[in-house]
Amino acid sequence: MTRTREWVHAWLLLLPAMSLLVLFTHYPTVANLWHSLHSTPRANHPSVWVGLDNYRNLIEDPIFWQALTNNLWYAVGTIPLSIALALLMAIWVNDRIPGRGILRLAYFTPTILPMIAVANIWLFFYTPEYGLLEQVLAWFGSAGHNWLGTRSTALPALMVVAIWKEAGFFMIFYLAALQSMSPQLAEAAAIEGASRAYFFRRVTFPLLMPTTLFVLVNAVINAFRMVDHIVVMTRGGPDNATELLLYYIYEIGFRFWDSSYAAALTMVLLAILGIFALLQFSFLERRTHYQ
Repeated sequence: MTRTREWVHAWLLLLPAMSLLVLFTHYPTVANLWHSLHSTPRANHPSVWVGLDNYRNLIEDPIFWQALTNNLWYAVGTIPLSIALALLMAIWVNDRIPGRGILRLAYFTPTILPMIAVANIWLFFYTPEYGLLEQVLAWFGSAGHNWLGTRSTALPALMVVAIWKEAGFFMIFYLAALQSMSPQLAEAAAIEGASRAYFFRRVTFPLLMPTTLFVLVNAVINAFRMVDHIVVMTRGGPDNATELLLYYIYEIGFRFWDSSYAAALTMVLLAILGIFALLQFSFLERRTHYQ
């Protein structure tokens, strides 16, 4: 009787959180999958079962493959750099240096800005001939360049914006992890004559692996859900050079009103994120030390 009462009590405690999880996560996923197997309802044409037709169209869609390729390059370009920069900034502002409070504030400030505001700030930097970046490069005799209007530089220019925006956010987690470490570890290493580089490689970085795993999961999600700055800065151009997967879903769903095809694209995006999550936890969990 006691075990039954404890079991009921435990499930009642879990019920509010589980209800929200099912209502806002599991149900939308299942509903989206069901919708992707039907046609988009029109004025005189109700939705009908089409099976995997939307997914066959997706395989034959060159813009989808362009968006997926762009997104993978975007992830490769932003995730390692933003994490490495965040770690370097955290280590620096964790030391007892003059003005470290101001430095922490400066590094974290981009994080609290809305992405729309960040995009407009960087539009001022990238504006051809009149932008701040163009003005600085002109001092060194460099010719003008349309950073967002050229295929070869448009996507890297967006990567810079994302790194500038996210590095300060990831820095906070690394800084908290560094401050939670016992100072006796560094003292013992100094007594043994270990260099700072050796101490970081053998002690600090392994102890930061739980934070790194958490930051990496968030960085991957952010790399595939960024859409705000694309709407403001490039709208996927030039010639689909900055067309990322989520922005393509937004265009299909809300510009062309093909909700079923957008649902199929969303399922592909969820599958990609699920695969990345499995890989991260499969390979990094073994290297993660929680104690």
